[in-house]
Amino acid sequence: MAIYCYTTEDGHTHERHFKLGTAPPHIITLAGKAKRDLQAENVGIPGKGWPLTCCASGVNAADAGKLRKCLADAGVPTEVTPDGDPVYLSAVHRRKALKARGLFDKASYC
Repeated sequence: MAIYCYTTEDGHTHERHFKLGTAPPHIITLAGKAKRDLQAENVGIPGKGWPLTCCASGVNAADAGKLRKCLADAGVPTEVTPDGDPVYLSAVHRRKALKARGLFDKASYC
């Protein structure tokens, strides 16, 4: 069972459970006809999260300047937060910055 979101014309969102792939495009509620709302269903899913601050590839706060210089010298200028976390501007930028440090993200699907 999956949860699907439906929104009425007045902006009220309703959640309904259906078997995966069997959700209808519209439902009838007490407030009237509600249309399936894909945006409401994907609220917690990261997607267009750029720029992305990545703590997983970060360094100690004391080494933030070293990381900034290392990436700039490698031809991948990257902003680094005072905490030592790099800020990636896109998936390509992230991939190049990780490669410059000898890292690889297996979950990036590229």
